[in-house]
Amino acid sequence: MHKKFAMLATCQLNQWAMSFTHNKTNIINSIIQAKKLGATYRLGPELEVCGYGCEDHFFELDTVRHSWSTIAEILRDKELTRDILCDIGMPLHFKNTLYNCRVLCLN
Repeated sequence: MHKKFAMLATCQLNQWAMSFTHNKTNIINSIIQAKKLGATYRLGPELEVCGYGCEDHFFELDTVRHSWSTIAEILRDKELTRDILCDIGMPLHFKNTLYNCRVLCLN
């Protein structure tokens, strides 16, 4: 019987509320580090894109829009998520409700 293993990298990042550029840099660096360590699954913290302590900004649609823009910038590098499943925390607006969600990116 052949067993397969997955290496999991969990990240505790120094994210700042509403500092999308800073947070994006930390996310990218954590993905690079996880890949260097041989991880195939990278799990980031809750609301890592916008920063957890964003208070009332969490309820603003601009926060969601900026979060999606940040994800788009992260995904511009086609090699960054190659062969590693990246689990990224961010807010999501769906059917007039705001959620604290996970976005999964691979290849």
